[in-house]
Amino acid sequence: MQATVSGKYYEELEPGQIYRHAITRTVTETDNLLFSALTYNSQPLHLDDEFCKNTVYGRRLVNSIFTLGLVVGVGVGELTLGTTLGNLGFGEITFPKPVFIGDTLRAETEIIARRESRKNPNAGIVTFETRGFNQRDEMVVKVNRVGLMMKRPASA
Repeated sequence: MQATVSGKYYEELEPGQIYRHAITRTVTETDNLLFSALTYNSQPLHLDDEFCKNTVYGRRLVNSIFTLGLVVGVGVGELTLGTTLGNLGFGEITFPKPVFIGDTLRAETEIIARRESRKNPNAGIVTFETRGFNQRDEMVVKVNRVGLMMKRPASA
């Protein structure tokens, strides 16, 4: 059985292209609680309403690593499903605005750069910048990551 390929091959990922991902997601209390529990993150900023009443936000924050994973994840089907050989690393990650339970997030990814792989002639290295926004169009996360992307097979 052949794997589904809906992602882009290296040759299709041109610097300057921006992909506005169709998937949006409202963050729930269950998302935040389960993610925090699964990752052993006991930070009261994510779990304790009473504690958060006395913070600068006055309410619980969504775990920022959940936010990061969500905005990167929503682009997988469109950009990398079946065409990536893996992440090579994450660069700068910023969280300019907090995410709260009930916020609806959307994401876009810009192709920043690409180059041939020196080690793998069937792949290239692509730098992606993914930006996540809430329902008020405020940027809540920006991340640069580098992926090893397959080149289009000769048979394709």
